[in-house]
Amino acid sequence: MKKRKIIDMSSPIDYNRMWEILDAFSENYEFLSFADIGKSIFDRRIPVIRFGEGEKKILYIGAHHGSEWITSSLLLRFVNELSELYRSDGQVAGIRISELFNKVELNILPMLNPDGVELSQHGLTEDNIMFSRLLTMNKGSLDFTHWQANGRGVDLNHNYNYGFEKYKGIERESGIENGASTRYSGEHPESEPESAYLCNYIRFCGDFSGVLTLHTQGEEIYYKSGDRCPQNAEKIAKYFSQISGYALGKAEGAAAYGGFTDWFINEFDRPSFTIECGKGSNPLPLSDLSMIYIRIRRMLFEAPLILARQRS
Repeated sequence: MKKRKIIDMSSPIDYNRMWEILDAFSENYEFLSFADIGKSIFDRRIPVIRFGEGEKKILYIGAHHGSEWITSSLLLRFVNELSELYRSDGQVAGIRISELFNKVELNILPMLNPDGVELSQHGLTEDNIMFSRLLTMNKGSLDFTHWQANGRGVDLNHNYNYGFEKYKGIERESGIENGASTRYSGEHPESEPESAYLCNYIRFCGDFSGVLTLHTQGEEIYYKSGDRCPQNAEKIAKYFSQISGYALGKAEGAAAYGGFTDWFINEFDRPSFTIECGKGSNPLPLSDLSMIYIRIRRMLFEAPLILARQRS
């Protein structure tokens, strides 16, 4: 039997390493396709990987937040194993990967916020055209390890058009304005290219049956928008909780406004799940990657067919 080619995860995956891995995928897996949904503030490409030829479309998203870069590693690790299993006619949890390929088109967006990932991993360099402004947003510190926002100081997961104005009130009460390392929502919904490109990709490039968005940390699964819950979403969330050991969560306070999951649920009335991977303080250490992947692996493999069946 041909030995599987598993990508090297011994170092954090930054923007350049992500592209090295995508190039390797392109060379080794002719059945994958690739596209860019757009570019970031600092002109970095935002790629999406497509697996499968089915009618139903499912979307996975990683790295909304810069310091949550480990979610990109999780998704690329998944694509690697998914591709190797497809090539060897393998299966996971009773699901033959060839069946998955034929029934769904899985869209995987590993790094929505490449500028934030670069700032978190490599810090701020003096040649950055926004050096002074970013330094001020980070309270004068050159340590950007915990930076969550994009390259303009906007928290992408508060930049969507659901509860945006309510969040603005919370923002003002917290003294957050004109950009910050976290929790600043921007001037208006989809003001940032990263969130705007993602929303337009969903609106115009695919009739998506459901979404999984990976964040860190907390080992929780969010599946509602306030009291609004798409049909069967709670049942699916409970199953995801069962196979992962993650608890079901309910967004409260600032976390309940302006987020992607809220926007998708209210815009399309279809299941969307925020998966808070791992436990600890962001950024989670790379040493946690394998254990996190073990916990969510079945969810990643089973979710596409589960979500596709909701619209049969």
